[in-house]
Amino acid sequence: MSRLPLWLAQHLAAVRVVAVLTVIVGLLYPLAMTGVSQVLSNRADGQPLYRDGKLVGSALIGQSFTDSNGNALPKYFQSRPSAAGNGYDPTASGASNLGPENDVDTLPDPADPKSGKQSLLTQICARSKAVGDLEGVDGSRPYCTSDGVGAVLGVYRADGLTGNVTRVVSLNQACPAIPFMQSYDGVAVECGKPGEDYSAALIVPIRGDAPRKPVVPADAVTASGSGLDPQISPAYADLQAPRIARERHLPLDRVHALIQSHTTGRTLGFLGQPGVNVLELNLALDRES
Repeated sequence: MSRLPLWLAQHLAAVRVVAVLTVIVGLLYPLAMTGVSQVLSNRADGQPLYRDGKLVGSALIGQSFTDSNGNALPKYFQSRPSAAGNGYDPTASGASNLGPENDVDTLPDPADPKSGKQSLLTQICARSKAVGDLEGVDGSRPYCTSDGVGAVLGVYRADGLTGNVTRVVSLNQACPAIPFMQSYDGVAVECGKPGEDYSAALIVPIRGDAPRKPVVPADAVTASGSGLDPQISPAYADLQAPRIARERHLPLDRVHALIQSHTTGRTLGFLGQPGVNVLELNLALDRES
């Protein structure tokens, strides 16, 4: 019997190794892990939740409770904001990648209102104002204007970084808006003009007189790193409780009891923070009223 050439024998051996490893690592191992997961936890299927026999979502992935125009549905608890795709998109999981120094908007062209781009600061200010308006509480935050944009001035000085102030612009308030401050260092504050270059101005955020600890919690105005968080803080849930009780004609104590029953503690008792699963809580409310 003739023997195979050495080079061919080596290639056939390599093919057999690849085939065996593909079956073990690519098929048998995933099937085994899936089977173990199915036995030990219902999370293996994404922990689906149903209402009247219909799939309404997952306990592991957040979702919006808004109408077709994006307005909050008053009878439901609202979720944390999401930067994943158009919101809570598992295929686009991620954060906005905007940092604390992202505080100047790109003002929209009046002919194309969608051409502008909000800074992280303005996004936070707008969300806080919206939550405050919805819940009937003070939505003010430090470095935010009363109309819900970042309170940021562009200050021009005679010698660039020093010297007398010669011009001041409210960078995030497009004309004809009235600037949140009338004057700065004796100079009248102008509204911002779309398309104008303010790069030569010194960026000066203005804290304002908002409380040091805002009424609206941080998780109500900031998106998570994944954009998929299904939970909100107990503080944000408690803030929404009076509205829910009013809209659903339920005793406030009953709403708080439902919040408590859908609040999970810290992982292992010390990791993370307690959270309230919004979808599970809203489904419980639907069963109540």
